[in-house]
Amino acid sequence: MKKVLGAAAAAALAVSAIAASPAAAFTPLNPDMMPAMQQDLGLTYDQAVAALATENAASALSESLTAALGDTFAGSYYDAATKRLHVDVTDAGKLDQVKAAGADAGVARFSATQLNSTVDKLNSAEGTAPKSVTTWGVDSKTNRVTVTVEPGKAGDVDSYLARTGVDKAAVTVVESADRPSLQYDVRGGDAYYIANKARCSIGFSVTGGFVSAGHCAAIGSSLTGYNQVAMGSFTRYSFPTNDYSLARTNSNWTPRGVINNGTRVAGSTEAATGTSACKSGSTTGWTCGTIGAKNQTVRYAEGTVYGMTATNIRSAGGDSGGSIIAGNQGQGLLSGGNSTTMYFFPLNKALSALGATLIRG
Repeated sequence: MKKVLGAAAAAALAVSAIAASPAAAFTPLNPDMMPAMQQDLGLTYDQAVAALATENAASALSESLTAALGDTFAGSYYDAATKRLHVDVTDAGKLDQVKAAGADAGVARFSATQLNSTVDKLNSAEGTAPKSVTTWGVDSKTNRVTVTVEPGKAGDVDSYLARTGVDKAAVTVVESADRPSLQYDVRGGDAYYIANKARCSIGFSVTGGFVSAGHCAAIGSSLTGYNQVAMGSFTRYSFPTNDYSLARTNSNWTPRGVINNGTRVAGSTEAATGTSACKSGSTTGWTCGTIGAKNQTVRYAEGTVYGMTATNIRSAGGDSGGSIIAGNQGQGLLSGGNSTTMYFFPLNKALSALGATLIRG
C-alpha cells in the first residue's frame, strides 16, 4: 500500500511542477496536434502545451489513486476550469487520502465497480434493447450510468432496465433526437471503389467531399470507401482533355485535411520543378521523388490529357487519383504514367474548374 501511495504522491508533485513551468517540462509528441488544439479549443500554443502537460499528469495521478482506493474508488475526471483532478470515493474516510495525493475529493453513492457492473448487465442483454435506446455508459461526473433514448421513449428504458435487473437508482435517462451513426474520415491516398469493382485513390478532401482523377469517376454508379461502406456519389468529372473529378460524400464520412499517413495538407502552393514531392496511393502507398517538367501533354489510349506535370515518383494501377504533395502543399491528382515517369493533373486547376474549396489540416 505504501508503494502505491508513493506513486500517487509522486504524480501529485508532477502536477505541481508542470503547472509551474509547462512548456519546459512537456514536449508534444505530435506537432500537428497543436494547431488543432489552438483552433478548436481557442488556445495559444503555450496554453495548449500546458493543457497537455497537466492533463497527462492528472491521468497518471488518477491511475495511481484508482489502484490505491480499490473498491472505494467512485470515478475521476479532470476539471479544465481548475486544472485539477477530481476523485470521488464511496467512503468518506478516504477523502484525506485523496487530497493528500494532490486531487480534489468528493463522496459519491456508487463505486466505479458498481457502475461498470451496471454497464455489463446492460451489455449482456443488448440484443433485447429497444431500438429507441441509442447509447449507455458511465458518467463519472454524475456518478451514474447514462442511458440515451429517443424523445418520448423513456418508457422503453424502464422496461429494459426491469428485464436486466440493474439498480435503477444507478441510471440516469436522457432523451436525445441525435442518433449516433458510423463516421469515417476522408483522407488523401485511401482507396475507394466504383460499382464495387474498380479501385482508385482519393486525392484531396474538399468541402463536402473529395477530388480525384477524372478517369476514376462514374456518374450514377455506386461509390464506396476503403471499407466498402457507402460513401456518396460523383457529381462531376472531366476526362480526357483534363483528368479530375468531384465526389460528394454522405453523412457517414467527414472530409479531413490530411493524407492517410498523417501528413497535414496546409494549402496548394505550386512547387517548383526540381523540388521533392511525395505521393499516397492505395496500391503502392507512400512514395517520393521530384517534380519534373510541367505543362505536359499525355496521349493515353483512352484520350489525351493536357497541362499535366511529370515526376519520377513510383506508382502503379489503383494509385490513380491519389495525392501528390510537396511538404504540406497539395500539388495534384495522380493520372498515370509508365515505368519511369508518373504524371499528375495540377490540383489548383482541378479546384478552379470544379469550384471546390480545399480542406486544410
